[in-house]
Amino acid sequence: MESCRLHLRAMLLLVAFLYPAFVQSLVRHYKFSVVFKNTTKLCSSKPTITVNGKFPGPTLYAREDDTVIVRVINHVNHNLTIHWHGVKQLGTVWADGPAYITQCPIQPGQNFIYNFTFTGQRGTLLWHAHTSWLRATLHGAIVILPKRGTPYPFPTPDEEKTVILAEWWKSDVEAVVNQSVQSGLPPNVSDAHTINGHAGPVPGCSSPGGYTLHVESGKTYLLRIINAALNDDLFFKIAGHNLTVVEVDASYTKPFQTDTIFISPGQTTNAILTANQGIGKYLIAASPFMDAPVGFDNLTSIASLRYKGTPANPKAFLTSIPPQNATPVTNTFMNALRSLNSKQYPANVPLTIDHSLFFTIAVGVNPCATCVNGSKLVAAFNNVSFVMPTIALLQAYYYNKKGVYTLDFPANPPIPFNYTGNSTANMQTTNGTRLYRLGYNSTVQIVLQGTAIIAPESHPTHLHGFNFFVVGKGIGNFDPKKDPKTFNLVDPIERNTISVPTGGWTAIRFRADNPGIWFLHCHLEVHTTWGLKMAFLVENGKGPNETLRPPPADLPTC
Repeated sequence: MESCRLHLRAMLLLVAFLYPAFVQSLVRHYKFSVVFKNTTKLCSSKPTITVNGKFPGPTLYAREDDTVIVRVINHVNHNLTIHWHGVKQLGTVWADGPAYITQCPIQPGQNFIYNFTFTGQRGTLLWHAHTSWLRATLHGAIVILPKRGTPYPFPTPDEEKTVILAEWWKSDVEAVVNQSVQSGLPPNVSDAHTINGHAGPVPGCSSPGGYTLHVESGKTYLLRIINAALNDDLFFKIAGHNLTVVEVDASYTKPFQTDTIFISPGQTTNAILTANQGIGKYLIAASPFMDAPVGFDNLTSIASLRYKGTPANPKAFLTSIPPQNATPVTNTFMNALRSLNSKQYPANVPLTIDHSLFFTIAVGVNPCATCVNGSKLVAAFNNVSFVMPTIALLQAYYYNKKGVYTLDFPANPPIPFNYTGNSTANMQTTNGTRLYRLGYNSTVQIVLQGTAIIAPESHPTHLHGFNFFVVGKGIGNFDPKKDPKTFNLVDPIERNTISVPTGGWTAIRFRADNPGIWFLHCHLEVHTTWGLKMAFLVENGKGPNETLRPPPADLPTC
């Protein structure tokens, strides 16, 4: 992985002078120049939108409680924003990045400075564009090391490696999504999956080869695995090797061993690899998971693990990949995840709930006079397909602009029905920019209920601004009397993105202790495009530390 150079400016001395308690932390400066670049390692010479000419983009390195300042300069002909996925943005909601939610986009020829602190966070996260489908090639890793002198809660590895999984289209992804929107039909699926920017052997393409992970016998490696794909859940395997999972979404876990990682778009997984096999070359596979009859990229991306001392052109050790519909494999992996819940890293699960919400997830059909079949596919929470405003919601809220949104998002489905059965429910949704209001420091439980309308499938759901605890999940319809009795309120896994199973439900809990407007959406970009998104307005508390701060002076305008 390529990373950008750190630049420590004189500003560091100023911060240390003004805030003595901040002396041990650093200010990390980055410059993101968004440009077109011809790529050759992906069987295509088409110009690709990249950050600093790299795909994947540069890695942000920092330590817990460091401040990061990133100047993003837009040199392409698309509006764009950057989202720091999983960063809690405590007091810095203006830096969160989703277009038309917390900011207007950075227009061509313009720039914007993102300024935020990794407060109380350490681990692996990712950054990506949050405008239309630009994150297909605009993405990279965030590596937050523990504070100096603070060890990992597991044996320190000899080395660390970042592994970014993604998707690749041979055509312009913006053209792909625009054609889909105009036709009302599903977009074309990607042409390949990638591992650290390499697709490996791809049918109909003379690929120059895949990514190689170099290791030495007897050493241990912390693999920071990121799924930056737009629309595909993925399995990750290394032939002949087990992996010990120690962290997901920058939250430590109770370690457990597995031969297969399951990872959804937006999720990260840290796992220890022990190089304990014979000298040789071992294949690495990133293959798709889909347990529903819908279109998806079914190609497996191949890389290789190569031991030091392996002769040239060795025979590769092969690995078996899970079937594409291997739901038992996904369940086994997710059920094994538990928070570390130690004295130093406790699992502070809300035990009492102020807001008990029930959100159905559905794909529907709405009329469309200009579309091919006179209709278009839409998606919705609680039958509300989200309409993006033309001004950022956070700006509208801060400056009290009327008519941009309403605060009447339904806490429950408007009409209860048999969600996972053969429902005759109306497939047409309502449209609106509707938010749900939360009082500062209130506790929230959301049951995310999948449905069988049109396209039942797994939905990786991401909440901005907060981590949440996954207290329960199941197949079928959620039973509000029986299912809560099975909730894990002791050591549930803590995440920022969770997969809602096909034909099932997932229950999450969090505390709304950060004022601002925060996005909740499916991290399958196709469903987000169709409207599977909503937002929470978290009100101010008391005092300056619990109050929304003014916007930065260079905040883009719409």
